[in-house]
Amino acid sequence: MISRRLLLASAGAATLSACARPAPVTRNAVPAIAPPPPVPPAYGALYDEPFPVPAIPPGVVDPKLFRQDTASPRPEMAPGSILVDPDAAFLWLMREGGRALRYGVSVGAQGFGWSGEAVMQYKRKWPRWTPPDEMVARQPQYEPYSIANGGMDGGPGNPLGARAHYLFQDGRDTLYRIHGACEPQYLGKAVSSGCIRMLDQDAIDLYERIENGVQVVVLPSLKTDRLSTLY
Repeated sequence: MISRRLLLASAGAATLSACARPAPVTRNAVPAIAPPPPVPPAYGALYDEPFPVPAIPPGVVDPKLFRQDTASPRPEMAPGSILVDPDAAFLWLMREGGRALRYGVSVGAQGFGWSGEAVMQYKRKWPRWTPPDEMVARQPQYEPYSIANGGMDGGPGNPLGARAHYLFQDGRDTLYRIHGACEPQYLGKAVSSGCIRMLDQDAIDLYERIENGVQVVVLPSLKTDRLSTLY
């Protein structure tokens, strides 16, 4: 027979057991997600242009593709001249003392790459875009902006963006440009119809630094896995 004392003792033990803190449950630690690196101030929104230029969002552009001062890869090239390496996705503006200002670019896709030596004949702010007839033949949606129809006015949505620099060989237009309007997610990739595309902030910066008539050298691409053309 259970005594009253034993019954009370058992009840007290049960109460203490019910109130005791349970043993901690072991869970796998969730690693903290590092925030994307900050975007340099030069890539903020621009409001002093005829049309707004949006800021580059964080985490979209590889930091190595942002504008930066570097050693010149071709010290023999004259200050003010331009070198483009499509495989590295870099454009260098040569400076004094063996230095260069390096910009990230996107370049021509499979079958649309261009290389050679040219002259930057002239440059334009918020240029008119007139697709060549062969582009219109490939992409009929551009017919409203054909040469016959007078092209597309400058502004948002224009494939040349805020600035364009026109490349000539032997006095003739190559139809290739160094221009803005590169969507940040495509910077560093081969997606254009041969033109050298920059972020609008960089195209504006380059425009202010170079003069008509400077030498432009575009190296040949050694890659064979280029993407399909977008423009």
